[in-house]
Amino acid sequence: MIDHVILNVKELELSRRFCEQALGPLGYKVLMAYPQGAGFGVESKPDFWVALREPPHTKVHVAFHCARRKTVDEFYAAAIKAGGRDNGPPGLRPHYHKDYYGAFVFDPDGNNIEAVCHDPAG
Repeated sequence: MIDHVILNVKELELSRRFCEQALGPLGYKVLMAYPQGAGFGVESKPDFWVALREPPHTKVHVAFHCARRKTVDEFYAAAIKAGGRDNGPPGLRPHYHKDYYGAFVFDPDGNNIEAVCHDPAG
């Protein structure tokens, strides 16, 4: 079980705004904040953080589970609108498994943020 993930970022406010917009369709919002970071979550405990820490690490891959394929589509649209760069539009990835439906976006620091649904369509 994963308790939390922290991405080291170069510009906290830019990354915070990106995450607020991109992860909003997934139900994520800022649950805790301090001058050097912000913690996002769905309920009462943040499990995804962005923080100003040296050195910033990039090329991290984080995947968020979605219960519906439509939510993957909404994540992708919101992430692109928030300034993310396409790394794979919403669609099936049958090379992972027959029902793997995902979308990939690079965040402002170049991290690969994914939303994925493992359930069949419908």
